[in-house]
Amino acid sequence: GPPRMKYVVYLIITSAKNKTTSYVGYTNNIDKRLKLHNSGKGAKFTKGKKWKLIYSQNYKSKIKAMQEEYKLKKNYKLRKIIKSKYLLNA
Repeated sequence: GPPRMKYVVYLIITSAKNKTTSYVGYTNNIDKRLKLHNSGKGAKFTKGKKWKLIYSQNYKSKIKAMQEEYKLKKNYKLRKIIKSKYLLNA
């Protein structure tokens, strides 16, 4: 049959003037999406910045991915934890 679609919820960060900004999204093609963000063609918010992928999680259904993306978008505490873990190991 056709390849199983997988949906990825991701968190990317960019650093400018000592401030780290994060962006949460979901996609079914993380490589293509990252290229988009980094080519300045992505969402308005992500335009013209260099982004690093620091978290991604796969889901089998689009609905689930959308729910999880929404949760992560709203959960600043968790986003902070993911960011500081990454920065510690960077």
